[in-house]
Amino acid sequence: MMPQLPELVQALLNPQAYPDTPQRIELIQTQMSFVFVTDDYVYKVKKPVNLGYLDYTTQEKRQFYCQREVELNRRLCPEVYLGVVPITQDKGGILVEGQGKVIEHAVKMRHLPQEAMMDVLLANNRVSLEMITSVAQKLAEFHQKAETNTNITAFGNLDTIKQNTEENFIQTKKYIGNTISQERYQHTKDYTDSFIEENASLFHKRITQGRIKDCHGDLHTAHICFSNGICIYDCIEFNDRFRYCDVASEVAFLAMDLDHHGRADLSRNFISAYVASSQDSELLKLLDFYKCYRAYVRGKVESFKLDDPYISKEEKERALTVAKRYFELAESYV
Repeated sequence: MMPQLPELVQALLNPQAYPDTPQRIELIQTQMSFVFVTDDYVYKVKKPVNLGYLDYTTQEKRQFYCQREVELNRRLCPEVYLGVVPITQDKGGILVEGQGKVIEHAVKMRHLPQEAMMDVLLANNRVSLEMITSVAQKLAEFHQKAETNTNITAFGNLDTIKQNTEENFIQTKKYIGNTISQERYQHTKDYTDSFIEENASLFHKRITQGRIKDCHGDLHTAHICFSNGICIYDCIEFNDRFRYCDVASEVAFLAMDLDHHGRADLSRNFISAYVASSQDSELLKLLDFYKCYRAYVRGKVESFKLDDPYISKEEKERALTVAKRYFELAESYV
C-alpha cells in the first residue's frame, strides 16, 4: 500500500492549478523531486528531504537549489529552462504562479518530446553514429569552456576521489544480499581501492593539466534529447562535489550507459569522437575505473528507490532489477 501523496502534490494534479489549464498532467517521481508533466511545460518541485549528499529540508534551500538548477542547466540547454516559479496558496486553493502566500517553488521547463530522448531512441535502434559524434563534439566544446579554478581543481585530488568512492560503498552496504551480492560488492571495492592507490600520479597529472572542470555531473542517455539540436539537461545542482570532476569521469558516464543499453559499439564511437575533438587521449587510461564508478552510482541510486515511501511496489520491483544490472555492469569493468 502506497502512502497518500502530500496535499501540495494532490493539488498540482488538478489542471485548474495551472495558468494554462492543461489537458493532461502526469506525475513522475525521483528520489528528490515530484515532477509534473503537462501538455507544454514541466514543473519540478523538490521534496523536503535530507539524503546526506543533498539537503532540501527548508523552503529557502529548495528555492536556492531551484535557481541553481536553472542557471547551471542553461549552459547546455538554454531554451528549455524557463525559470523558477512560485506556488501559492490562498482561499482559491494551491496555484502555480498564482496570487497569495508563496508556499513552494518549482523549476519551469519546456516539455521535451519523450520520443526524442536518447534512451528511447536507443530502444528503437534509432541512434546513428552521426548523432553520437555530435554529442561527443558538443560535450568536448562544453568541457573546453567549462569553468575551472583552484577550488574546482581540488576536487580532482585523491582525498575527494576516495571520499566519492567510499561513500558509494558505505551507502550500499545495506543492500548487500538484495541488489548486490557480498562477493560482487567486495570485488568492486577491492578493485576501486587498489586502482586509486596504484594510479596516484595519473590522478595528480590530470589536475596539473586542468582536466578537472565544472561538468554536468549526471550525463546518461535519459538526459540527452535530440530536439531542435541537442539538449543535454538535468545536471546536478545540489552538490558541487558531484559536478566538479575529471572530464574523463563525465565521458565514462555516458559511455557506460551506452554499454548498459547494449550498445558497446556506440560507446566506443562516442569515446573516439570525444578524444578526437578534445585531444585528450590520456583519459583512456581512466575510462574503466570511471565506468565502474559511474555504473556503481547508478546501481546505488536505483537501490535508494526501494526505501522511498511514495514509490509504488511495481516501480520498486523495476528499480530492483535495474540496480542489479548496473552493479553487474560495474563489476564487468574490474
